[in-house]
Amino acid sequence: MTRLTGAALRLTVLVGENDTWHHRPLYSEIVHRAHAAGLAGASVFRGIEGFGASSLIHTSRLLSLSEDLPVAIVIVDTEERIRAFLPRLDELVTEGLVTLDPCEVIRYTSRTAGETPA
Repeated sequence: MTRLTGAALRLTVLVGENDTWHHRPLYSEIVHRAHAAGLAGASVFRGIEGFGASSLIHTSRLLSLSEDLPVAIVIVDTEERIRAFLPRLDELVTEGLVTLDPCEVIRYTSRTAGETPA
């Protein structure tokens, strides 16, 4: 398991839910590549409304069909490891937004096998 405390870098990738890489959801491909690269962790968050460079508003509201909602993939690790991962995103993210933010990790722990959350 990766140990992570103190200064870190947060990588956020914003893409559309329908974006794909070789017939697989793009967000899933990014998460799997981050895992293969040994990064500390990655999470995917589905947005309920948003717009990007196209200026088209995508929403999950009932009157508008949920088409291509925004998805955020958030990865936190050391600056060195995040920056080393960036070239792997170049071929994947052809449309979207990639940002980096400094952050501080206060606590990073995992459950042991068989343990259930409280």
